[in-house]
Amino acid sequence: MTSPAPLGASLTTAPPRFSPEQAAQAALTHFGITGQISALTSERDVNFKIASDKGCFVLKLSNPSEPLSVTQFQTQALVHLESAAAAVPRVRRSLTGQTLVPLPEGTLRMLTYLEGRMLHQAPASADLRRSVGAVAAQIALALQGFYHPGADHVLQWDIRHAATLRPHLGALSGADHDLCCAAMNRFDADLAPALPGLPWQVVHNDLNPHNILVSDDGRAVVGVLDFGDMVRTARVCDLAIAASYLVDAAQPLASLIDVALAYHALLPLGHAEASLLIGLVETRWLTTLCITGARAARNPHNAAYILRNAPQARAGLRAFATLDRAQATQTLLTALRLP
Repeated sequence: MTSPAPLGASLTTAPPRFSPEQAAQAALTHFGITGQISALTSERDVNFKIASDKGCFVLKLSNPSEPLSVTQFQTQALVHLESAAAAVPRVRRSLTGQTLVPLPEGTLRMLTYLEGRMLHQAPASADLRRSVGAVAAQIALALQGFYHPGADHVLQWDIRHAATLRPHLGALSGADHDLCCAAMNRFDADLAPALPGLPWQVVHNDLNPHNILVSDDGRAVVGVLDFGDMVRTARVCDLAIAASYLVDAAQPLASLIDVALAYHALLPLGHAEASLLIGLVETRWLTTLCITGARAARNPHNAAYILRNAPQARAGLRAFATLDRAQATQTLLTALRLP
């Protein structure tokens, strides 16, 4: 039996070793910031929160596998987004005016820390789904026209690369395996050939419930975090990713339409984009199960964090399996008033 294809260096290279003491010294030396320091969770990098008398900040040390051009791309995108409607982290310059500081352990940067309630802590509601759809559109609109050479990097979390995960399907079991295989076959046959013809741009690419801050009443988005998965890809993939975390298994199509309608009101979808949306949401779920399963096996000490979104992906796949796909797509198109 052949070994599964690699997930790519960014998902298989261990985060850099950087102690809280090292982080505190680096923050003081390069940014003039000192305060109470605490570690934050991260998939690939090393992050620390620093509570100082100048405010709260996140000190980020990039994964050693991440090319400098990609770190520069993410950072410049945040600078570009400083005027966006949704609150996003702001880049703090170093004492010498730089946005990035090269260290032997990796590339260092500092961002403002956004306080708030995470979306995953809020009860599901139509209002919240619509707010996420609207904010996804606002960020995509703000990023239109932005480009950086690092935007075209290959990231396994980009839906368009789903086919490369086929070797990992064998590690799934039972219903997960069967549902993911069926979704993969649909992706290969129907989605992958159509993606190149859709509108493309730089997108956030990871609007998941751990990256979105909501209001105290849990009904509206007030901030967006973690731009570490940004890529240039088919624009509708970004909507599909956001929607995949908001689908209610008890009303899968109606909850998807909530997100899509709010997005469409600000950034209209084309017929081809909308026709592929259900399949792209499904593809995000199979991507989540394949990648997180493989990464949790490699990093059992961090499995709980890595697998945090797997139950929702599993439930979503099972809910979509009950839909008549052609009828559901037509219902979505009708709701969006697309001929």
